[in-house]
Amino acid sequence: MTASIAETSLPPGIPSVDAMAATERRRGRRRFWTALAFMAPALLFVGIFLLLPVVFNIYASLTQWAKFSGLGEYAGLANYERLLSNPNFFTATARTVVWVVASFFLPALLGLALALLVKGLKGEETFKSIYFLPRMFSATAVGVIWYYVYANEGIVNTMLRGIGLEGLAQRWLYEAGLATPAMIITHLWQQVGLTMVLLLLGLNALPTDPIEAAKVDGASRWQVFRHIVLPLLAPTILVVVTVSVLAGFTSFDLVWVMGRDFPNRSTLTLAVNQYWESFRAGYWAYGAAIAVVLGAIALSISWSLGLLQQRLDRR
Repeated sequence: MTASIAETSLPPGIPSVDAMAATERRRGRRRFWTALAFMAPALLFVGIFLLLPVVFNIYASLTQWAKFSGLGEYAGLANYERLLSNPNFFTATARTVVWVVASFFLPALLGLALALLVKGLKGEETFKSIYFLPRMFSATAVGVIWYYVYANEGIVNTMLRGIGLEGLAQRWLYEAGLATPAMIITHLWQQVGLTMVLLLLGLNALPTDPIEAAKVDGASRWQVFRHIVLPLLAPTILVVVTVSVLAGFTSFDLVWVMGRDFPNRSTLTLAVNQYWESFRAGYWAYGAAIAVVLGAIALSISWSLGLLQQRLDRR
């Protein structure tokens, strides 16, 4: 076989281009299998405890699975048709939308306001600890505490009566127009500390040169915030929005503790409605269908926010 020009022109002892390429491919394969070996425990854990339950849930939603029975016969899309004809599903969906909008708008807005107020203060760390403290409690504990805060003889009504506003005292968790806002305020009380800390970290990481240059040019505080601080803080705000939206979609403990006794389940979100249909009513396949719909909505929103995050990172 005739040697190539590249091979004949190489000094003795130096490998050819093809030999170096083959060596690099072998090294790449070794690196791949080594990395896969290190990732195998995590991949196995995710596969068993995340992906497998998701696949099983999707399959269960296509059967007639019910309490004290097996998966039963294949039912196709019957559970999804029942879901779309159930008024409780649309009520829960509407409540979930309210929760999601309030969960990302109110914590982000109030958290940003608190972060701007706290930033640079002498007791900044103390304020951060105080506002973050409610986040240390579980949602169940917070729900129990605020359930009694809103009780007929609770703190809210007692304070209103004490200042002569007895007419404003309400059955906060048993009135159709008050129960959901009362629970959202409770959620805000627990969530705002986290959003404030995240936004405060983002504010402290901002470059100072553009801000100082704008001040030298005579820009007002509002102009600096609107045209410099806010655009630079956009990636952090998007992270806060993502965390808050997912928290709103998956809120269960708080809503269950505070709103499960409301008539006709009209305060329950999709997550709580799914639990109710599955474990209270015993329609496990129907509950699985609700879980699939809820997961698809949450996944779509997370994917959209992820694309938006990538676009902001490329700017």
